[in-house]
Amino acid sequence: MMSAVLILADARAQIADFVGALVLVYTLIIFVYIITSLIFSFGGRVPYNRWSDAVLTFLRDVCEPYLGIFRRFIPPIGPLDISPIVAILVLSFGGRILVSLIAG
Repeated sequence: MMSAVLILADARAQIADFVGALVLVYTLIIFVYIITSLIFSFGGRVPYNRWSDAVLTFLRDVCEPYLGIFRRFIPPIGPLDISPIVAILVLSFGGRILVSLIAG
């Protein structure tokens, strides 16, 4: 009986670690998306370059569904878009809460 409890506790810890890693990776992907979109918006890419187009398309497809939720409710302040900052904060705090709930 005791070994079954230890196995379940270990499984919960592994799942919590995995969810924490997913939150971290998605946060890093959002940071990379923001930085690359800034660089490319200032003319930092070669026109018709396949790798840069592939990277931007991947990042846009992965990040925009989540960032779009916040862009609907938070309008840009002049040229400044603060919705990614709010999205990262919500993801970070929500991820911490979820990991702590899973870990027990």
